[in-house]
Amino acid sequence: MARPGAAPKIDDDELDSLERDLLGRAHGRVLEIGAGWGENFGAFPLDIEWIGLEPDGDRLAELSQRAREWGHTTPPLAAVAGHIPLPDASIDTVVASYVLCTVPDIAAALAEVERVLVPGGRVLFVDHVIAPAGTLVRGLQHVATPFTTRLFHGCHWDRDPEPALSARFEAADVRTYSVPGTPFRVPTLLFDGRPRAGSSLFTG
Repeated sequence: MARPGAAPKIDDDELDSLERDLLGRAHGRVLEIGAGWGENFGAFPLDIEWIGLEPDGDRLAELSQRAREWGHTTPPLAAVAGHIPLPDASIDTVVASYVLCTVPDIAAALAEVERVLVPGGRVLFVDHVIAPAGTLVRGLQHVATPFTTRLFHGCHWDRDPEPALSARFEAADVRTYSVPGTPFRVPTLLFDGRPRAGSSLFTG
């Protein structure tokens, strides 16, 4: 899906506020894929039932500790987004921040996300995305990506996950902003959506 016009420029504090607002919409049984070190705990409502998914063994111990500190008793799962070890229709909200840029197969990951969501469930995603065609930033992102994939856990700076998201999920709120980065401003996507009714893509 194209995002017409230039993305509004915001600073890091404004982005942090927008991210907290988005993640604060999570409810019920919440699956956070790529939960990292647990940086998002402060943004979630206190009454959710949190389940974390984190493939990096080095992060799991600290993530487990931080989860307990925030009152979440379920240990995080050592698993990847493309193979979520949870039953069908068992999750109310799936959350991910800066994860789709790293997964090997976005379509497979989103098929799994849709599978584990209850009917009418919700997805909340934040990710940096590729700049519009013909821009200098887009060219720089293409140049940087071979390095970022090696240095930053497989992060692709030149991906656009929105078409794959919009193919599976009806967007209730989708916004893109231009945010300060290193060494240039990068577009960042905030996506709030629900599975499309009667989606033929449910089985992946």
